[in-house]
Amino acid sequence: MSLGNILVTIFFSLVGFTAFRYGKKNGEARPMLIGAALMAYGYFVSNVWLSLLVGVVLTALIFVQF
Repeated sequence: MSLGNILVTIFFSLVGFTAFRYGKKNGEARPMLIGAALMAYGYFVSNVWLSLLVGVVLTALIFVQF
């Protein structure tokens, strides 16, 4: 793992933790699941740019209503 990948993973894990706590507090499953995915995906993606892309997409899914 490179330094960039570690920093991206830490940043999106913090975003995921915040989303998870928000979902748990309000009883909403969607933010909890996306938050858990944000906290976990960094262990499976080793490319920095792919990690950044996945993190941005998952973070956007928190705010998009469909």
